Amino acid sequence: MSRFLRALTMTVVAAALVSCGQNFSAPQNLDDACAIVKERPKYLRAMKATERKWGVPVPVQMAFIYQESKFIGNNRTPMQYTLGVIPMGRQSSAYGYAQALDGTWDDYRDEQGKRGAKRHDIRDATDFIGWYMTQTVAETGVALGDAKNQYLAYHEGRAGYLRGTHNRKSWLLRISDEVAARAAIYDLQLKTCGKR
Repeated sequence: MSRFLRALTMTVVAAALVSCGQNFSAPQNLDDACAIVKERPKYLRAMKATERKWGVPVPVQMAFIYQESKFIGNNRTPMQYTLGVIPMGRQSSAYGYAQALDGTWDDYRDEQGKRGAKRHDIRDATDFIGWYMTQTVAETGVALGDAKNQYLAYHEGRAGYLRGTHNRKSWLLRISDEVAARAAIYDLQLKTCGKR
């Protein structure tokens, strides 16, 4: 293929992505929930729909997405290299806003009848979080508003959470505390700007 055709093809693909409204970059101020939803109102619409459907509070969803992807829609885990230069693949299949793994995402799509759901679509990602957290309540008894323990079960899987695997990971316990603190801060901010 000539350079001209290759360049033309790339330009058409880039234009198509822009025209489809695909914006995978993070909002500018991730520390301010009001700024996030002002810049990306579709985020708030998606999270409120998930809150209505599954009962997961908007601030908890926001804190999860912040921790998992920093609101980058097409986020992936880093590549792993052998000898520092030979690519060996990614650390895991986690992808998108919720960093859902391939198998868990497939379970969600099958169970919810959403074959076309995409991990880089904020509506699908928040719905996935609601679906997953609701199952966590059923299997572990952890309340939907308990961001710390819901995050531990999300990270470790429900079986791992029930076995207490997180208790051997001080770094994960610290992160789960940060998720809980961020959810509380996001909640206060959203109340301040009238979005809660």
